[in-house]
Amino acid sequence: MANHKSAIKKNLRDEKKRVINKMNRSKMRNRIKALHKNVSAGNLEEAKTLFPRVLSIIDKTVIKGTIHKKTGSRYKSRLSLLMSKSGVEI
Repeated sequence: MANHKSAIKKNLRDEKKRVINKMNRSKMRNRIKALHKNVSAGNLEEAKTLFPRVLSIIDKTVIKGTIHKKTGSRYKSRLSLLMSKSGVEI
């Protein structure tokens, strides 16, 4: 446990940031899972409308610093490949 006043404050800050990052990452992953579920179920129209929103969420997560820029690019690339393989016009 932290002993100095500044270390105690840093722990509090880090904990708040951890919770925010976890929330942002969870939101992103849930949207990605929803897109995967729609594609695998054959709901291509729903997947087509959901796709831009998922890309937007990934971009926001990158901008907030929760995930690395290249990680976001990798997610977007894989989702684009999934959409094109399923026959959905992007």
